[in-house]
Amino acid sequence: MKISLNLSENEVKRLQATAKRLNVPVEKLAKAALTDLLHSDADFEHAAEHVLKKNRELYRRLS
Repeated sequence: MKISLNLSENEVKRLQATAKRLNVPVEKLAKAALTDLLHSDADFEHAAEHVLKKNRELYRRLS
């Protein structure tokens, strides 16, 4: 899938500078950042659901 993003001039400069520093193409850096964000979000949601489930069980026992 191919997508298009509207980035500010500052965001473009930061993305280009980071890609240059890491010696990777801008597109590869953007894809890696998006992939990392999606995985981090899923991990957070899983952890939050686990905590909420445990809290429900605790509150049920305490009531």
